[in-house]
Amino acid sequence: MKPKNILISVVIPYFKKRKYINSCIKSILNQNHKKIEVIIVYDDENREDLIYLKKIVKRDKRFKIVLNKKNQGVSISRNIGIKKTKGKFIAFLDADDLWEKNKLKFQLNFMIKNKTDITHTNYKVINDENKIIRIMKVEKFLTFKKLLNSCDIGLSTVMISSRIKKLISFKKIKTKEDYILWLNLSKKYQIVGINKFLTKWRKSENSLSSSTIQKITDAYKVYNKYLDYNVIYSAYRTFILSINYTLKLFKQKFIYKNV
Repeated sequence: MKPKNILISVVIPYFKKRKYINSCIKSILNQNHKKIEVIIVYDDENREDLIYLKKIVKRDKRFKIVLNKKNQGVSISRNIGIKKTKGKFIAFLDADDLWEKNKLKFQLNFMIKNKTDITHTNYKVINDENKIIRIMKVEKFLTFKKLLNSCDIGLSTVMISSRIKKLISFKKIKTKEDYILWLNLSKKYQIVGINKFLTKWRKSENSLSSSTIQKITDAYKVYNKYLDYNVIYSAYRTFILSINYTLKLFKQKFIYKNV
């Protein structure tokens, strides 16, 4: 089968992202790979944004909106979306992030050529005004050992073969839910980094991922609860992760300013 005829499933959880969802969907519609299905999991008990969302996607049959009866959170919403996918590859996109127009095509061709099951790419970090504030460049290969020290995978850059669909499950935790998944997958599969900027990841000041205390608390849970490390080693790993995150921020800001 030619790459252009391969179906890619895109999973988007939606919760109060009206300010950004139009731009997000436009970045999908602009993709030069057209064989897609987009599963938007609407996770807001308030249905006010639903009419607006339906208006954006109009009658494009490639878009499917799944309604949660109650707020389930981003992890469960993604899991619900994954179960609905039919594509040979699954891509994740948060409702406030953006893709470059060649994102899906380039990543798909790369994965077919290199026969790999999980890839992620470089990405640019933007603020609420769409200004680039730093960049993130990936390593060619990520192992479990490397991931323990630093989570350098942007969720909206990831594409996974549906061949391992049964292993894709996000844990219900406020942040770091994707980190747990990457750690688990890296035990069995090679995670390949693509040195190309194909995604813009938005850092909003009021988002959960911007809360330092929340991130530290959840990082500890990753090691203690989900990897079953003891209290002391979990605290040590959390400290190392925090230090590496700070160094990574400094490094990426420096690189961006000197590009």
